[in-house]
Amino acid sequence: MRKFFFTRIKYNSGNWDTDQRMPSNLLHSLVEYTTIPIDEKEKVVELGSPEIFRSPFCYISGHKLVEFSEQERKNFKTYVNNGGFVFADDCNHDIDGLFAKSFEEEMATTFGKDALHKIPNNHPIYSSFFKFEDGPPTSSFELNGWGDDLVHDYLKAILVNGRIGVLYSNKDYGCEWDYDFRNKRFLREDNTRFGVNIIVYALTV
Repeated sequence: MRKFFFTRIKYNSGNWDTDQRMPSNLLHSLVEYTTIPIDEKEKVVELGSPEIFRSPFCYISGHKLVEFSEQERKNFKTYVNNGGFVFADDCNHDIDGLFAKSFEEEMATTFGKDALHKIPNNHPIYSSFFKFEDGPPTSSFELNGWGDDLVHDYLKAILVNGRIGVLYSNKDYGCEWDYDFRNKRFLREDNTRFGVNIIVYALTV
């Protein structure tokens, strides 16, 4: 079995290099909870590069504008339609923020205006490894009233042949999980467990 590697998408607009400790934290959780073989080093791949097609899982995030070039848009669409998985996370946790508005507009341009929609809280991604009976877990950033001062009780997705191709979150999981994995021992409950679900779903469904 090939080693899993975490791929971060670098795109030309906005800021793509957020929550820099998050990937190693999630990779540590995969080692701790699963038997998936892991490549411990995060890969950064330009969206306009054919390298993206080597990645089973990609992460895209930011606070600012998302506006793909023609080549970036073509690669993103081809990657998703051919079975790739993208986890997109809004660092602003704000449905009216620049990242949210521009990313959703970009998805509408790329896949059609109704492609990105809410998924039910009993979707298989909430039970792909750990069980989350109430849907997506709440992040501390939502509870602290930052961003749009809302707790988002849903995630959105673009489905391809019944499978999630793009999972989209306004909950700021990236920043929630952006800490040294050694500090998990101080948490009452490991908050990266849903990240394990996302990756297990991406690799197995």
